[in-house]
Amino acid sequence: MTRKFLMGNEAVALGAFHARAKRGTGYPGTPSSEILDVFNRLGGAAAWAPNEKVAAEVALGVAFAGTRAFVTMKHVGLNVAADVLFTAAYSGVDGALVFVVADDPGMASSQNEQDTARYAVAAGVPLLEPADSQDAYDFTRLAFAVSERWKIPVLIKLTTRVCHSGTVVVPRPEDAEAPVAKFNRDIKSHVMVPGHARPAHRQLRKKLAEIAEWNIKEGPNRRIEGCGDLGIITAGVAFAHAKEAAPDAAFYKVGMSYPLPMKNLIEFCNDMKRAVVIEENDPCMRDAILAAGGNLSHVSEEMRFGELNVHRIRGLLSDDTPEVQPVPSGKPPGLCAGCPHDRVFRILKQNDCIVAGDIGCYTLAALPPLEAMDTQICMGASIGMGLGLRHALPEKDARRVVSVIGDSTFVHSGLTGLAEMAYNVPKTGHVLLILDNGTTAMTGQQEHPGTGRTLDAEPASQLDYAKVAKAMNIPNVFVFDVVKEKDAFEQALKNALAKNELTVIIARRPCVLAAARLGAQKKPKGGAL
Repeated sequence: MTRKFLMGNEAVALGAFHARAKRGTGYPGTPSSEILDVFNRLGGAAAWAPNEKVAAEVALGVAFAGTRAFVTMKHVGLNVAADVLFTAAYSGVDGALVFVVADDPGMASSQNEQDTARYAVAAGVPLLEPADSQDAYDFTRLAFAVSERWKIPVLIKLTTRVCHSGTVVVPRPEDAEAPVAKFNRDIKSHVMVPGHARPAHRQLRKKLAEIAEWNIKEGPNRRIEGCGDLGIITAGVAFAHAKEAAPDAAFYKVGMSYPLPMKNLIEFCNDMKRAVVIEENDPCMRDAILAAGGNLSHVSEEMRFGELNVHRIRGLLSDDTPEVQPVPSGKPPGLCAGCPHDRVFRILKQNDCIVAGDIGCYTLAALPPLEAMDTQICMGASIGMGLGLRHALPEKDARRVVSVIGDSTFVHSGLTGLAEMAYNVPKTGHVLLILDNGTTAMTGQQEHPGTGRTLDAEPASQLDYAKVAKAMNIPNVFVFDVVKEKDAFEQALKNALAKNELTVIIARRPCVLAAARLGAQKKPKGGAL
């Protein structure tokens, strides 16, 4: 087939399409967001879900129907989907289920550097780590094959550089048609009550033992002989950096990093005068190889911080700690000119509010020149944390607390926070601002249940936040256009801060970038990459 130059995310989408995935679901999160858009453009059935847990549940339902599904998210999104992953490993699948998770070493757009490899070990599911776009394509297709063969969910761990860097891909002929969806009743496998889960756990460990043997004999791993004394065990994009940093070294490039091809890795270590593991994020492979008795040389703890590159790896291999590379100077991130959120946060600052914030483009209000957000931890946390502050602070300070959440984030994980707000009311009441700009702005203006449009811009049912708040018995609910009704918005905020009641204010104004994207979004399916 024709060679293509693809980003890793595009390669994953093409791999899933060629594997005849029946459905792709997910929640947008940089650096994973493009995968579903591309899959949809190719002609695949793709949809954004309210959050990663729901997306994973939809995909699991497809896999229980005996056919192929995948779900996409960034690394912190796997925290939300973990409830599904851990028990789906026990239940297994009837078709195939692939989790595509994009890690963000260096935190280009994330609040932590957690390593998805830890989830693979904890949940007991196979893990594949692509090093480039060709791997991303091949490993996606392999993930469906492994999942279908052993009836187990499979994780693909991407990283920012693999997601957004381009390399040549040589596709293979598409699979034959995926299995026809058909539900086979299997209560012992599909219903994970304790009596069923205990034998399912034993079955899971048996599957992993079989996959480990397969990985030793046939797995997507590669040994590359060198001409020196150094042997490097590595996976993912770290392989590309290490190969340039130490071209004469021998390499063991791991493709499936859980369960590891441990017999091969121990042999590789024994064949080398000096063997090291180079891996981004956590030392997962290193810990496992050392625990199995592998003879490894020490590598600085600095390896686990940020992204690896050729310069850093040369320093690590020479046992020197490379100087931390300064962040390139440039304009700091900020809200777009004309963004309605700017007006909201200026008003909050002028009224000396304590702002429990959330995750989205409005998080930039925490930075200069606004500096008008006081907390931000994870998706949906603004409501619960604001309530906690209201419960704990002296009355004068408690009255200053306002929770601020975006529309997509509210749908993702704010609904339960609103239920908590209605159920366990602080003595001073509470104020929640929902910033409704009609899109999932920071990850690229994707749709969500509050926009009234599906992933491919078709009309859909639209969630009404005001009606939701009223249905939860919030006594004071207001909707304002914060540009046209700025003064009325501010007065409503002041009134709410003075009351011992619950108030939800919806600040509604479309994102200035979303309209142009919406106009260009509707493209015919079946397009080529």
